[in-house]
Amino acid sequence: MEFDCEGLRRLLGKYKFRDLTVEELRNVNMFFPHFRYSMDTYVFKDNSQKDLLNFTGTVPVMYQGHTYNIPIRLWILDSHPFAPPICFLKPTANMGISVGKHVDAQGRIYLPYLQNWSHPKSVIVGLIQEMISKFQEELPLYSLPSSDEARQADLLAYIAKITEGVSNINSKSWANHETKTVNKITVVGGGELGIACTLAVSAKVVIFTVNSLGSSQSYLDVVQSNVDMFRALVPALGHYSQHSVLLVASQPVEIMTYVTWKLSAFPANRVIGIGCNLDSQRLQYIITNVLKAQTSGKEVWVIGEQGEDKVSTWSGQEVMSHNFEVQLSNRAMELLRVKGQRSWSVGLSVADLVDSIVNDKKKVHSVSTLAKGYYDINSDVFLSLPCMLGTSGVSEVVKTTVKEDTVIEKLQSSASSIHGLQQQLKL
Repeated sequence: MEFDCEGLRRLLGKYKFRDLTVEELRNVNMFFPHFRYSMDTYVFKDNSQKDLLNFTGTVPVMYQGHTYNIPIRLWILDSHPFAPPICFLKPTANMGISVGKHVDAQGRIYLPYLQNWSHPKSVIVGLIQEMISKFQEELPLYSLPSSDEARQADLLAYIAKITEGVSNINSKSWANHETKTVNKITVVGGGELGIACTLAVSAKVVIFTVNSLGSSQSYLDVVQSNVDMFRALVPALGHYSQHSVLLVASQPVEIMTYVTWKLSAFPANRVIGIGCNLDSQRLQYIITNVLKAQTSGKEVWVIGEQGEDKVSTWSGQEVMSHNFEVQLSNRAMELLRVKGQRSWSVGLSVADLVDSIVNDKKKVHSVSTLAKGYYDINSDVFLSLPCMLGTSGVSEVVKTTVKEDTVIEKLQSSASSIHGLQQQLKL
């Protein structure tokens, strides 16, 4: 389809630099001819509205030998090209968003290219190319099941567990269950994740699931928006729940757990982030049930920072050869990366954590905890480490067989970048 320069010029009648914008979009059309444009209303964070050019299409992303067409939407500001576009994923009904370093829960895309935007050096073609490069490292979307059967199975399985197999709410055993003393659970947040978290019954735990829905211009702005909400919530909740364990599911989980710890003044062992608990559970399942590997009872955990910088580590004494552990972990991590983070699966993982805390199970989970003093980390940052959980929160950080320098370097690098961002936040 031929690019209609005159039609676009008419649409951009109120744009300050119309000719420059038309010329740049014509250049984009040469590389990505399937992109289409229209004028639509964009709602900003302060609820103000403006008619902006909406530029949509798909970008080809090669991931593990397969090509995926990732749908995106670019909002072109009326000050373009002197201001960067506002970028979003545009998932179809059967796609879910994988939250990561470059994508938030609403599909907003954050890239260094956007933060460092400077005309005339920065152009949309270059932006899309960086987007493709980052998405090749970590796919931003995943396929949803065609029905709700998987979700219902997850819920029914967990409900059966927490009610000890009771399926009839009027049964005698359920009536007896209701007479037991029930401690308090507080879930601060809503949506699917918040609802799923409430399945963790009988818990004197405060679970934070809130996330900013703003349309800020940078990743730092989005994190600061979350901090602003926590600044209003955490001190009050800490005051009325002084003996609770604070469990953080808000993103980015490492930073928001640190913020919760600072604002609550709770001891570090009673402030926990959900961290890599779900990834660890999935990794163990992949190794045992998909790869059919014999691990001689050894457990494997995903540790470090949520996202592309996470790493795996093994428990206990050396039973398998080190090379076998590395090869097995690498293959399992490849399979893990294609898994999405559905709200219900995250919620049920949270319920698993709460179960260990409330029932003092002394079970080991990979959760975000204060990492200072581990792996030569000297700053106040939270990273996922294998932790034994009980009624007081973290009772012990479990030692693992980390032998590779690259693993320790990744943990230290994550700690450094997280600490750098924390220093820019206004608490």
